[in-house]
Amino acid sequence: MLRKLFRRRDKGEDIAHELYLGAVAQARTPVFYAKHGVPDSLDGRFDLIVLHVYLQLRPLNAIAKRDAGTGGGDARQQSLRAGEIAQALFDTMFGDMDRSLREMGVSDIAVGKRVKQMAKAFYGRVSAYDEGLEGDDGQLGEALKRNLFGTIEPATEQVEAMADYFRCQAKHLDAAVDDAVLLGQVQFAPWSGKDVDR
Repeated sequence: MLRKLFRRRDKGEDIAHELYLGAVAQARTPVFYAKHGVPDSLDGRFDLIVLHVYLQLRPLNAIAKRDAGTGGGDARQQSLRAGEIAQALFDTMFGDMDRSLREMGVSDIAVGKRVKQMAKAFYGRVSAYDEGLEGDDGQLGEALKRNLFGTIEPATEQVEAMADYFRCQAKHLDAAVDDAVLLGQVQFAPWSGKDVDR
């Protein structure tokens, strides 16, 4: 127990923590809620965080999958490192969800069940977003309507705007160079004219 309490964090955990803070900060951009119709609720905020963490995981997972089968030592190390950071990012997100639920007064027994439900929801969204990005705008829009806008009926232009944003960010992050991805030195792109200018 004490070892866990006082152990030094791995550099990959530090990178994952910084990536997660970036995802949360981006998800808190007011325009998503005020203009583009994402529900300003626990569900809406959770789904925007999931969307941004998903976008950060894509380049990490691409490195892990691409280099895993190669024989070269450097490529193999990159693959392992990308996988470690991706796992640490996932763990960081769900550690934060656990902490948030406890701060809201959810009982210890109920927290475990809620976090399991959230993890299941996360994997469902990953699958839907993967298919949506590979498909046409209509398919991506449907994935966003079911998940990001799940509790409301958004206007068509709101779904289209968020689909445009999603594709913009996926393209930007997918194009990041490996070294930047593995050092956590990737940021979300400005969304010109849409008040998302990070």
